[in-house]
Amino acid sequence: MKPDEARPILEHLEELRWRIVKSAVAILVGAVVAFFFSDLLREILELPFHRAQPESQFQVITPAEQWGVLMRIAFFGGLVLASPVVLYQVWAFINPALTQKERRWAVPLIAVMVVLFVGGLVFGYWVLPRGLEFLLEIFPDVRNDLRLSDYYSFVLRFLFAFGCSFLYPVFVFAAAAADLITSRQLARGRRWAVLAVVVVAAVITPTGDALTLTLLAVPLYLMYEITYWVIRLILRK
Repeated sequence: MKPDEARPILEHLEELRWRIVKSAVAILVGAVVAFFFSDLLREILELPFHRAQPESQFQVITPAEQWGVLMRIAFFGGLVLASPVVLYQVWAFINPALTQKERRWAVPLIAVMVVLFVGGLVFGYWVLPRGLEFLLEIFPDVRNDLRLSDYYSFVLRFLFAFGCSFLYPVFVFAAAAADLITSRQLARGRRWAVLAVVVVAAVITPTGDALTLTLLAVPLYLMYEITYWVIRLILRK
């Protein structure tokens, strides 16, 4: 590769590095803010467990375990607070490669992604007590004094998975805006969409019960239908 040909690649890598640095700084600032509200965040995140098991409590095995949990809470809160900045950095990096037609959808899509991600977190939090109740009552004669770090690992992964799963309509719409798919193809693919939604819901929900799976699968498929009609009505114009 000639030096003149390698220069654009190096420039793109340098820009990517700075976009990652800016995203990391935004997450760090958000984590500092979340750290000062850690007591409130703990109360919110532990409430589903206490509702499912009122007589149980958490236990700590190692001296630094509580500090590690606190850092996880702060990082997760920072990621949520910094999500608009992170999504903007992604858009700013790919913006030069977009056409004028595609660029006009960028800002609305970023705003919708933030709303959907937060909506997924809220919905996952609503489903969480039902999942915990199912898991913790498999053996009714067992006292469920969970380890603190294990509980937070489960809860944060659970919420993050719900938040990410709610983002897929944006990628479907973006693909349609870029003329990669059409509303007619989405209409023909409804059967496969139902299958894909059920499989994804089964993977995301660790409880294994039909109720929790259905609670996630139904809104995911409804978003598929809403995305289909948005593409059909808006992009056609």
